[in-house]
Amino acid sequence: LAGLSLDDIDLVELNEAFASQALACLKELPIDPARLNVNGAPYSVELDPHVNLLDAVRDAIGLTGSKEGCDDSECGACMMLLDGKPVNSCSYLAVQADGRDVTTVEGLAEGDELVTLQRALLEHGGVQCGFCTPGMLISATALLRNNPDPSEEDVRIALSGNLCRCTGYDGIVRAVLSAAAAGPAV
Repeated sequence: LAGLSLDDIDLVELNEAFASQALACLKELPIDPARLNVNGAPYSVELDPHVNLLDAVRDAIGLTGSKEGCDDSECGACMMLLDGKPVNSCSYLAVQADGRDVTTVEGLAEGDELVTLQRALLEHGGVQCGFCTPGMLISATALLRNNPDPSEEDVRIALSGNLCRCTGYDGIVRAVLSAAAAGPAV
């Protein structure tokens, strides 16, 4: 490039060539398997660095209870617990969960038995189409583990990151309060 002026250099072509070479180099790098601990079971999965936790759990591990609703951290359908704290897995890179504890909706039940919170959702009309239910269960579980005797306001705040288009939330809130009143709900 010595002796050339900026007018002689096609910056778009130069950028495309650089990007192409960089991508070729990245594709040749070995991908170390991530170690995901999901619902108490260890999984070693090869993941591209850009794969989110939701896709890794659904596609690489095969647990499809968590849903993709918005792909933008707006609806909460993809909610999972990461080290006990709720995260929107659609916006959380899977490699960030390497070596950490992930709990999906499938990990809430005790074998084939529903936990108190799951039964309460069914009994109080907190489930209709079911699309938001996994995220609601995860958010409510996180709440009840940290606050076993929440107020209605506590429940509504804890569920505020989860959208439901069917129930109007009242049945869900009643279910969480009922599960809390019944004792250890999670």
